[in-house]
Amino acid sequence: MNESLNEIPNETPNKTSNNTSEALRNPFVEGSVGVTDEELAAQARSGDRDALELLFIRHLLWIFNLSVRMLRVHADAEDATQEILIKVMKALPGFRGESKFRTWLYRIAVNHILNVKKGKWAVSDAICSLPLAADGLRRVPDLDLPDPRTVPVPVELLIEETKNHCTIGTLLCLDGRQRLVFILGEVFGVSDEVGAEIAEVTPVNFRQILSRARRDLYEYLRGNCSLVNAESHCKCAKKTRAFVQAGFVDPQKMEFTKAHLHKVREVAGERADELQAAYMKVGAAVYRDHPFYEPAEQAAMLQRVVKSLSLSLSLSLSLQTPS
Repeated sequence: MNESLNEIPNETPNKTSNNTSEALRNPFVEGSVGVTDEELAAQARSGDRDALELLFIRHLLWIFNLSVRMLRVHADAEDATQEILIKVMKALPGFRGESKFRTWLYRIAVNHILNVKKGKWAVSDAICSLPLAADGLRRVPDLDLPDPRTVPVPVELLIEETKNHCTIGTLLCLDGRQRLVFILGEVFGVSDEVGAEIAEVTPVNFRQILSRARRDLYEYLRGNCSLVNAESHCKCAKKTRAFVQAGFVDPQKMEFTKAHLHKVREVAGERADELQAAYMKVGAAVYRDHPFYEPAEQAAMLQRVVKSLSLSLSLSLSLQTPS
């Protein structure tokens, strides 16, 4: 099923349009949004199921896009997103507005993601070092592109999939805290103050972590990636066939290059501060030009979470159950 949030059954066209707008609004940027998160949370705590659903619509895509970049595997990100929404729903009776709802929600999301373990790998750790990643990349052979007649999608999409797979994978060479701060500050354009609240550090520490992550990641890209440095040895088109042969890119299941309406930069906006080095601006563009991803079954996910409320005996909320 390929439903999206704006395709929840029985919605009117006007509500569909409103849901799309709510889902793509950057929750990390201050501005006039009509009913605030805090007001919706109060309504949800009083038993308003529609208010709860709208809260989740506002934040589901952003939680998922954070999860994708923290975990890389879309299926893991979908599982994490659903688990986070359930945790938020269960904790909602205890929300008293002592902080912004946004801060409260994303702290739950961040703490959940950083505690995820996949086999021997903990998300809070780096999966490898950048020097090791650079050495591994040099070992990937340069090959001609696949014959267009032998693959089910245009070769150009395979190249794009290789690029997105590789650059998102590179984020795993940052430790969990650096990765989080980089995603918030550089990719999503979150201010130092808001990012610090979510990461539970001071704004000064947030800027320091972001600065180190930028420096390390962009030095790696400048030395190894032709997207940042045209003279670099690694070119996406030359690595695509090897990525396919190794199983990193599956022409039958494109994970990082799906049909999408927006890129991250179009929904996240730009950070107010100016990066100093020109190559850093190019490096930032690599990550902000990625698709703004959607879960495979986001409408179904949303409905499962909201409907499960009526089945959970541990909740003190008493929302209306769907007919």
